[in-house]
Formats: sequence, structure tokens, C-alpha cells
Amino acid sequence: MGSGAPSLTRRRAVEWPTLAVLAGCYAAWGLCLFGLAGVHPGLALLALVPVLALHSSLSHEALHGHPTRHPVVNAALLFPCLGLFIPYLRFKAQHLEHHRDSILTDPYDDPESNFLDPKVWARLPGWFRALLRFNNTLLGRIVIGPVLGQIAFVQGDWRLIRAGDRAVLAAWALHLAAVLPVLWLVALSPVPLWAYLLACYGALAVLKIRTFLEHRAHERARGRTVVIEDRGILAFLFLNNNFHVVHHMHPKAPWYELPGLYARNQAHYLRRNEGYRYRSYGEVFRAHFLRAKDPVPHPFLPSE
Repeated sequence: MGSGAPSLTRRRAVEWPTLAVLAGCYAAWGLCLFGLAGVHPGLALLALVPVLALHSSLSHEALHGHPTRHPVVNAALLFPCLGLFIPYLRFKAQHLEHHRDSILTDPYDDPESNFLDPKVWARLPGWFRALLRFNNTLLGRIVIGPVLGQIAFVQGDWRLIRAGDRAVLAAWALHLAAVLPVLWLVALSPVPLWAYLLACYGALAVLKIRTFLEHRAHERARGRTVVIEDRGILAFLFLNNNFHVVHHMHPKAPWYELPGLYARNQAHYLRRNEGYRYRSYGEVFRAHFLRAKDPVPHPFLPSE
């Protein structure tokens, strides 16, 4: 393998693989609601979880400029908010801010950080610190991570709205418009609303597997982003975002190019991220299902 930076293929006007996956995702969603639910509601619930997780991954592709070169078209393709909980425009704004590698893991500047300022950590009651320690295991991140993340997300946006941030308010208003047709179709289907909400929570739980160790505290920004060399079902549901250092270095590269970019110049990416690598999600589960990867207080911020 070469040591230089890999070359990217020329951007297509329309990325047909992404459109095909998107069409399949919507078709699978409809099949779950109006086909599988008639066979058994529990079967529909289980099948909805990966479908909703995939739709979230497709939303991630859209905010990075896929499958077309037109942001409005991309947003329109993902307009129905199948997962209900996260406004697309807020996801886009926060995630693009997160892509400033110099701020990765900073508890104040990185909107996707799971670390806390040590001074804030010291003031928390013991029961809440225990809860956050559990959340720093993979099991905890799957079980309680979605609700903790949603509470923090909504609280943060509510503070911005109260402070007069009209862009955040508009994003939530548009989100309501994106959720209403989804809820209407769910109401027409045999799937109870409570079961659909449970599936949405399950999808967030699956997505927490991806975000659990995407970034670590490291003195060098280049060493903070992981690569997980997995090509299984989770890698597909995450649209290869497990090759996360490749994605951060080439955020405009479509999902289906990431494994090839990594395979052609593995040594380059591993030098770039200081060897932050796992062989598979199986290795991640074995290492961290019941054992935290990181402390909750950020290890490189002063505690006093």
C-alpha cells in the first residue's frame, strides 16, 4: 500500500447506489407497516428497527451532500422523519460543526461529545455519576444512551429557542411538518403507536453502537477518530461510517467508496489516526459491552 493521500473518484451528479438504498428503505418501511404488521405486530416492530436506523444513516449522507449536488433535493428526499426524534436541520447543523476535527471530544465545542468538563463532573450527585458511568459502557449506551442523549439535545435546543434563536425554532417547526405524515401513516397501519415509538427508540439504540467509540480523547486531533474494519450488517446499516477516520478525512466521499479508500491505503489512515482501530464490531462488543472505554470527565481538561 502506498503512503500518500488516496485519490477520490469524481463526484457523480446523481449517486444511484444511494438512491437505490433510499428507495429500498422506504419500501421496507411500508412493508413493515402494512405487510409484516398484518402477520404479527412484533415481527413488524423488530423489522422496523434496522429500517429506521438505515434511514438515519441516509439522512447523514444527505447532510454531507448526497445523493445529488443540490442540498434542497437531498433534504427533500429525506423529508419524512421516519425516526421521529431528531430534526434534520438540527442534525445537519450540529454534525457539520462536529466535523471541525480540532474540537473533537471537547465537552463545550463538540456537539457530539460524550465527555464532561471535570469541574462539572465533580459537582454532579453520586447517583447521576453512576448513571453516566453505566452509559459509558456499550450496554449502557444501548439501553439508556438514547434517552440521555435526547434529553440533553432537547434541553440544549430549548435554551437556544428561549434565547431567541429563530433558526433552531424554524428547524423544529419544519420537523413537525416532517413527522405528521409519518404519524398519519402509522395511524392507518396495524402497528400501534407505542410499538412504533419503541422501534424508533430501538433504532437510536442501534445507532449508539456506531457512535459509542467513534472518537477518543487524544492530545492530537488526528488521533481522535476510529476505524472499525467491519463489513457486516451493522456496517451496512451505518453506511460504512465505521470507517470513520476515512469519512472525516473525506466527508464528501459517498458511503460506498469508504471501504475501498481504506483498503487501498490502510497504512495512511492508521498513521493518520495513531492506530485507533478495531477489527470488527464483535471486538468492540467483547471489549466494552460491560467495561467503559473512557472516563466521563475529559482527561485532558483541568479538574480544578
